[in-house]
Formats: sequence, structure tokens, C-alpha cells
Amino acid sequence: MNEAEGTAVEVTPAEAAPSAARERHAELAELIEDANWRYYVLDSPSVSDAEYDRWMGEIRALEEEHPDLRTPDSPTQKVGAPISTEFTAVTHLQRMESLDNAFDDEDLVGWEARAQRLIEADPGPYLCELKIDGLAVALVYEKGRLVRAATRGDGRTGEDITPNVRTLRDVPDRLTGDDTPDLLEVRGEVFLPVEGFERLNEQLMDAGKAPFANPRNSAAGSLRQKDPRVTAQRPLRMIVHGVGKWEGARRPETQSEMYELLGSYGFPVSDRYRVVPTLDDVRAFVAHYAEHRHDPEYEIDGVVVKANRIAVQRQLGSTSRAPRWAIAFKYPPQEVTTELLDIQVGVGRTGRVTPYAVMKPVVVSGSTVERATLHNASEVERKGVLIGDTVVLRKAGDVIPEIVGPVAYLRDGTERAFTMPTHCPECRTELAYEREGDADLRCPNARACPAQLRERIFFAAGRNAFDIEGLGYVAATALTQPLPPQEPPVRTEADLFDLTMDRLLPIRSVVRDPDTGLPRTDPKTGGPKVVSLFANLSGEPSKNAQMMLEELEKAKTQPLWRVLVALSIRHIGPPTARALAEEFRSLDAIASASEEELAAVEGIGPRVAATIREWFEVDWHREIVDRWRAAGVRMADEAPAGLEVRTLEGLTFVVTGTLTDFSRDEASEAITGRGGKVTSAVSKKTGFVVVGDNPGSKYDKAVKLGIPILNEEGFHVLLEKGPDAARPLAATPGE
Repeated sequence: MNEAEGTAVEVTPAEAAPSAARERHAELAELIEDANWRYYVLDSPSVSDAEYDRWMGEIRALEEEHPDLRTPDSPTQKVGAPISTEFTAVTHLQRMESLDNAFDDEDLVGWEARAQRLIEADPGPYLCELKIDGLAVALVYEKGRLVRAATRGDGRTGEDITPNVRTLRDVPDRLTGDDTPDLLEVRGEVFLPVEGFERLNEQLMDAGKAPFANPRNSAAGSLRQKDPRVTAQRPLRMIVHGVGKWEGARRPETQSEMYELLGSYGFPVSDRYRVVPTLDDVRAFVAHYAEHRHDPEYEIDGVVVKANRIAVQRQLGSTSRAPRWAIAFKYPPQEVTTELLDIQVGVGRTGRVTPYAVMKPVVVSGSTVERATLHNASEVERKGVLIGDTVVLRKAGDVIPEIVGPVAYLRDGTERAFTMPTHCPECRTELAYEREGDADLRCPNARACPAQLRERIFFAAGRNAFDIEGLGYVAATALTQPLPPQEPPVRTEADLFDLTMDRLLPIRSVVRDPDTGLPRTDPKTGGPKVVSLFANLSGEPSKNAQMMLEELEKAKTQPLWRVLVALSIRHIGPPTARALAEEFRSLDAIASASEEELAAVEGIGPRVAATIREWFEVDWHREIVDRWRAAGVRMADEAPAGLEVRTLEGLTFVVTGTLTDFSRDEASEAITGRGGKVTSAVSKKTGFVVVGDNPGSKYDKAVKLGIPILNEEGFHVLLEKGPDAARPLAATPGE
């Protein structure tokens, strides 16, 4: 078939492709089909984006040289992957097309030139928008009501996922407005924000389940749950970026007007698109997000450029698989290959023993990576990696790097399998599963294992807990590891607030090579190089020592929810800790609450409630609480002076920009302490947006939606006098 015209290509015997070209074409087709199946259906990519793009480029070149190879079943003529049998197959009202890709400026110029030749006119202006790395879906509305949602599938047939999509809070069940189409099919991308992805993986690993490799896979896996209740628990979002079938209402004349209209219907549309007049402006937009790739709350892998005028889109039409009026400018892939040198294990704060990969250092997403988690022995086996393999490494945004899988055809027979240890690498306690069916081995020596204590102290000092500046990983290691003849000053968390200058000054630390992590050698002794951590060369206290003690004193005044997080109770992260603190107001009340009372708190449930009860029943856990209380750590929250406790209950807030009197966390705590809710995204349900200096796109979105905007002065009034007093001070759009 001719890709542009959809007509048959006549080929004489003399023009037929030689056997070598046919064999290579068949080989590439098989590789691409397998990669598509693993990516779209199994949600388990087997090759890097760069390798996949290279295959597609090679097979297209073969078909350009030998047109008889371009058959309807070629990967270049199909969109997406085969249909899974997990859900009912449905036919899209209009074909869901894929996008052609541009990888450099030459590709972009070529795309514009082809469009100009076809319509003999300038195809601009252009609409530029971010290419979200999520799962494409189509929503069908009849008489303003959602009747069906489906995955893209092969572009013509997808999977019916209507019950699951109905659980997404971004997706309207009924359209708003008076003049809505009788029949409307919209297309968009379902995704998991990076923050939600990290939180979901923590929950999965705590439950002994395999984590997702990246946000895109987690979105796909969440939408393909057979039980919609599972999907409802995942923080999935959606952004609409196109329209298929449209009947019964005036259709806008431009893509940007379409987005405005879809937004008025209640659809979630991006606030990051721009309409620009020339290709130079397109280049500027592409360059900006190349530098600010991780600014959005979701993963992106490029920029989509569209002819903004609908009339031009109709004139340009489509090839057999992609619209001619749009192109995706792809950023360099965030996947690379490197050598897997070894697989070692680490012990976490809850005793979980986690294999991790030690790799030949490689640059990915702008940083050098040499270690990546492998989660558990089952995950190592599932990924099929061997020590010595060349592996595909992915770094999704700013999250921990992860191995996708091996490049198996590069194996030479020297590779070897990983064997999970039977004993803790640090305290030598025999490892065990907590319960039958668990995926994770754990070290049961929770109290005395140096590794677990080190990780718990480091975690307790972290930003989401006590937020103790200066108590980083090196300091946590030095405080908890014996260095004969020196005994560790911190044997359990109970010792943390008993630290004094006299106890800090003798502490020494082994100097390690930043590249290998191995101890450096002292040329004088021939042994490991050791330095004083909290004393200067004259033996006097260092600035770090003084700061440590000051930060520990300040940590005693932190709110109750931070104390709860610092205790390292399984499953208790900041959101759960906030809910417990708001409900019970004191640690004693939480400790004495029944499982039924705990489970009744929003977001807790029976399993987490049982975990909390079990934690407080352990003697040395209660000793930590008693010792912290004796040291002056705050164990209860008090109502703000002069106010009812929950003056902001029922209201949702977004905080953006830099405030003078509050850090972002302090502002959030002030809101949640009064019963309000803080989210990261502005929507029609947002009650107020609190802005400081340099607020960015969230401010623009608030203006666009007409959300009340408070500056810092208005925020103080809100906290001191409540929302009714603050509302007259809020700016409205145009002010």
C-alpha cells in the first residue's frame, strides 16, 4: 500500500526486494511486534526507546527502497499492539491514529515543508503541547453522558475499560454546559503523577508485591485491573488532547478553541499548551521543555506540534497510520544500556532485604548512575537478568533508576545467576519471610541490626519526619556503627535525643570513595582512612556538631504527624500520619486506640490498624516513645490559639511559589492542622490558591478557572480568622 494515498503499489518482478532485504525486514518486523506486545500488553518493556526507534527507522528505510515490503501487516502500517483478551473488544467510532516522530530540527523542518507543499500555503499557526507518557484512551459521550471508555489497542479496536475509567476523578460522568454534542468521542492520556507513582510503589513493596517499572506502566496496570475498586485507589489522572466523532453541535475552528470548549464541558485539558505563529517559536517551546522536562507533575517524552486551524487539519488529512497535520518531537530517550557488574543486597529500615544492581557507571537523565534497585529475588527472576549482562536502564523522572531487562542476544556464556543470601549481610541473622506468600525476605533482628537502625535514624531525620539538617546518611552511619574501640552512641532511636557534645566529639567515620563506596586507605597505617566527624583538627566542636544539636532541639517541637512518621511504623507515611494526628490529636490516644477505632480513620483500614497495634505492643518500641517524651519531644497537637480546630474543613488548597514566613511544608501543615486539604494540582474543586514569589503555571491555571487567590498577607488572615475573613482579600481573575 502507498502510505500517503492508501493505494496499491504495483511491483514488477525486477523491482521485488532481494532475499537479504526480505529476511532483514521479517526479522525487524518480528522484533518490533514482540517489543510492542511486551510494552502495550504485558506492560514489561524489553528494549530501550532508542533501540526501538532504530528498528523502526531501519524498517521504514527498507520499505522506502523496496515498496513491495510495505504490506498492511507491516509494523509501519499498524498502531499500538495486539488486543489483550482480558477485556471486551470494542470498535472506535473513528480510528485512533498514532503520531509520526521528529528527532531533530531537520525532521521538524521536513514536516512543515511537506505540509506546505500539500496545501500550497503556510500551515501555521501551530499548537504546541507536552507529550505525556501515559496510556491513550477514548471516551464516548451520548447526550452528554459517558457511555464507554476504551484503550487505543490497534487503533481500530480497543479494550472496554469503562468501569475503571469512571473511577477517575478527572473524567466527567456528565458534561456541563448547554450546547454539548449529541455524540462526542474524545481522546486523551491517562497517567500517574510521579509523586503518586512513588507512593504506589512503596505501598506495593510494603505489601510484598512487585513494583511498577515506571509511571506509564503503573497507569496501564491500574486501568487494567479487573476490580474497579483497585483502580479507584490509584491516583490516576487524565488530560484530553483530541476529538474523534463529533455530532450535534458547532465544532470549533481551531484546536485551541476546541480545548477551551472541552474545558467548559468539564474535561481535564492541559494548561501548558501554547499557540505560536512560526516554526522558530515551536523550536523555543521544544527547547524550553527540554531544559524543564521534570517541571510537570507527570512524565513527558516530547512535545506534540499540531496545525492549530481545523480547516488545515482537514486539508492535510492522514496517512494510513498518522495525521499529516501533527508530529511528535521526541526528546532523547531516558533509557540506556550498561553492564551489570554485580548484584548485592541491602537491608532497609523495616528489615526488608533488597537486591540492587551494581553497574558500570552510565549517564541517564543528566546524572551518572551506577546502582539500581531490583526489589526482591522474585523480581530478579522475573526480569531475567544475570550478573555480567548488558541491561536496559530506565530513569523515570527523578525517581530511583530501575533495570528494565537484559539484552539477551549479547550474552557470551560468562554470565551467572544471582543467589539470594540466607543471612543478613550486616548482623548475620538468618533471613525469613514474615508470612507465607510474602515476596520479601526480612532480617527479623529489628532492634539490634546495625543496618536497620542506620536506615531508621536516617529516615527519622529526613524531610518527611523530623527534618533534621546535618543528620544525613554519613552521620547516621557514624552514629549507629561501632568503630572499635568506639561504641556507637545511638543503639536505638531512643538514644537520638540524648546526644550531647561530649558524645558527638569522639565519633569517627570511615572515608569512602564516592565512586566505588569502598573505604579509602590511610597511607600511614595501611588500614581504612578514618576522620573525626564532629570535631575540627584542633579537637574543638565543628560547626556541623553545633548545628546537629540545635536541629535536634528544634525537632522536639515538630507536630505530631512528623513524630509518627519518624517512628518508622510500617505503612505510616505522611498522609496516613496526618490523618491519625488530626483524628486523635495525641500519641497516647493513638497508642491506646482499638483496632476498630484506628481502622475507622480515613485511609487506614484493618490491615494498617493491626500493624499500628502490633507496633505499640513491643517493649522497646514503647521505650522509644517514653524516652522521646522525657527528652521533651512533642507528643500532642494543640488547637491554634483563638480558633476552632477545623476551621478549614471541607476546603482544598494549592500552595505555589516562595512564601516569606512559611516553607512549603509549614504552609501545608498550617492548612491540614485546621482540617483543610492540600493538593498539588489546581482544579475547579480548589477552594483557594496561596501564592508566593514566582508561582508559575499553577497561578495561571487558577486565574483561568477563576479560583480565589491569596497572597501571603491574605494567607495569614485565613489562618488567624478563617475563610470568611480571607475571602474578601482574595484576588480574582483580572485583578
